[in-house]
Amino acid sequence: MKKLIIYGSIIAALAGAGCNKLLEEEVKSILTPEFLGTEKGVHAGVDAAYAGNRLLWGNQDLFTLTVIGTDEFQRGVDGNTDVNNYASSYTNGNGQGNNIWANCYKYINACNGVLKYGPEAEMDAAVKKVRMAEAKFLRAQYYFVLVQFFRDVTIYTDFLDQPLTAAKRDPLADVYALIIKDLTEAAADLPAGPRSSNVQFGRTSSAAARHLLAKVYLAKAGSPAKAADDYEQAYTTAKDLIDKKGTYGLSLLPDFKDVYREGNENNSEIIWTVQHTSNLAYNGPNNSGGADNVLNHMYIGQYDKLGLKRSKEYGRPYIRCVPTRWTTETAFAERVNDTRYAKTFQVLWIANSTAKADIENNKWPDPLPPGAPPGAVAGQPKIKKIGDTAIYMPGVDKTDHEVAIAPYLLIPPRNYSSMIAPTLMKYFDAKKAGLNDPSIRPVIVYRFAETYLLAAEAALMTNRAAEAVTYINAVRERAAYPTGSAAAMKITEATLTTGGIDFILDERTRELVGENVRWWDLVRTGKLLERVKLYNGDAGPNIQPKHILRPIPLNQLNRVTTGEPYNNDLYFADWN
Repeated sequence: MKKLIIYGSIIAALAGAGCNKLLEEEVKSILTPEFLGTEKGVHAGVDAAYAGNRLLWGNQDLFTLTVIGTDEFQRGVDGNTDVNNYASSYTNGNGQGNNIWANCYKYINACNGVLKYGPEAEMDAAVKKVRMAEAKFLRAQYYFVLVQFFRDVTIYTDFLDQPLTAAKRDPLADVYALIIKDLTEAAADLPAGPRSSNVQFGRTSSAAARHLLAKVYLAKAGSPAKAADDYEQAYTTAKDLIDKKGTYGLSLLPDFKDVYREGNENNSEIIWTVQHTSNLAYNGPNNSGGADNVLNHMYIGQYDKLGLKRSKEYGRPYIRCVPTRWTTETAFAERVNDTRYAKTFQVLWIANSTAKADIENNKWPDPLPPGAPPGAVAGQPKIKKIGDTAIYMPGVDKTDHEVAIAPYLLIPPRNYSSMIAPTLMKYFDAKKAGLNDPSIRPVIVYRFAETYLLAAEAALMTNRAAEAVTYINAVRERAAYPTGSAAAMKITEATLTTGGIDFILDERTRELVGENVRWWDLVRTGKLLERVKLYNGDAGPNIQPKHILRPIPLNQLNRVTTGEPYNNDLYFADWN
C-alpha cells in the first residue's frame, strides 16, 4: 500500500489516482468544469482538495491559532505577540486568520467542482462513488475549521470560476447542517478504515468521517446552534466507532510512545493523516506557499544559548511557544504510573560541543559551593566533554544549592522561561535533510484515543458517567505501559462527577497535548476564558469575551463591495 502523495493546488492539479502507486503530477492551469467532468478531472479535483490540508495541518497558521494562547502553551520568546496573548494589536487584519479563511474556501471550491461535475465523468462507478464521498468529507472538514473559528460563515456549494463581490454570512445552524449531511453521506460510501484494501495512506475513510462527525456534534452542542440531541448524537456516533473497531481496523496501541514514533504514522490507532513530502519544490519553506510542515520547529527552545550547538538532532530553536506551568506541573503531575509526561517532553540534553560551553550560566560559581563534585573549578565551564549531560529539567523543584552543585545546567520548573522549557517531542523529525528544513512526516489529525475521549465527553454530558469512566480508563490504563500500574491509573465515577468537564479537558491535555485542537476544545466546552486566565500568565491578563471567536478577516470584509455589508453582526463589530 503506497502513500497518497499530493502536490499541487487549485491551479496545479494532479491526475493518476491508481490505488497502489504514487500519484503522478499533471499541472493544469485551472480546474475547469470541462476537466472536472472527466475521470482525470475527478481525481485531480479530489487530490487538489486533499493538498489544501497541508496549508492547515503542519502549517504555522493553524498551529498558532489552536495551540498557543491556551491553558497548555503560551508565547515563546520568538512567538507572535498579538495573537498569542490577545494583545490590543490583535485585529481582524491578522495574517493567520486571513490565510486559514482563504485556504479553506479555495479548497471548498475544489470539492464543489468535483461534486457538481464529477457525476458526469465516464469512469468506474465504484471508484467514482468513493471520490464523491472523499469530496464530501473534505468539504465538511474545511467548513468545520471555519465554523469553529468564525461561527456564521458563507455557504458555497456551487463551483465558482469567477470572483464575487457580494457575500452574506449564513446562519451557523445551516453550516452545521451541511457539514453533518456531507459526513453522514461520506461515511456510508467510503471504505471502512484507513488500512482497508485499496486505501492509500492519507486518503480518508468511513472511520474518519464518523470520528469527525462525533466531533462536529460535540462542537455544535457547545455553540449557539445547539440542538437538544447533539450530545446524544455525538455519543452514539463515537460509541459505534469504538464498538465496531474491528470492522474499521482500529485499536489503541499498547504503548503511548509508539503512537508518534517516527515512521509509525500508519499504525492501528491512526484514523487520518495529512501527508507531506520530501520534494522541497512542493514542501519547502520558499516554494510551497506555506504548505511545508514546520511543527518540528515550533516547540524547540534556545538550547544553543545554553552551551550547546545547533544540530539536526536537537532541532531548529524556533521557540514559538512553551508549555505553561499548569501543563507541566499540574496536568502531568502524576509521573509514577502515568508514563505520558516522559514520552511527551524532552527534558535532557547531552553536550554536543564544548566550544560554546563557557557561558555565564553554565559555569561553576565562584566561589565553589560546598558539596561541589571533584574536578569542579570556580569560573570554569561545567561541560568538559561531548557526551556529558548538559541540560536537565527534573520536573520538580530544586534548591538553589542543588542547582549550584549540579555538574550540568539544572533547570527546575521555577526557572523555566520563554527561552527554554520542556520540549514537545511529538513532531521530531530525524529524517529531514538539514537543521532548518521542514518536516517530511505526515501530520496525525485524528486518532482512536481521541475517539474514546469524545465518547467520554458526550457520555458525561448525557448523564452517563459510568460509561464515560469506562472510555477514559481505556486511555489511562494504556498510559501506564510499561512501568506504571494500570490499576492505579483507573478513575472512579466519583472522580469524574466531581471534576466534570474540567477533568475531561485535563485528560485531553495528557493525551493530546500539542495536537492542534486545544483552542477549539476550550471554546467548545465554554472554558477558554476561565482556563486561560487561570493558567496562562502571558495571555490571561488580556483575554476578553470576544476572543472566543476569531475575527472575520479584514481581507474578506474589503472584498465584499456590493450588497449587504458582510460584517453585520454587532459581536464582530468589536473587532473593528
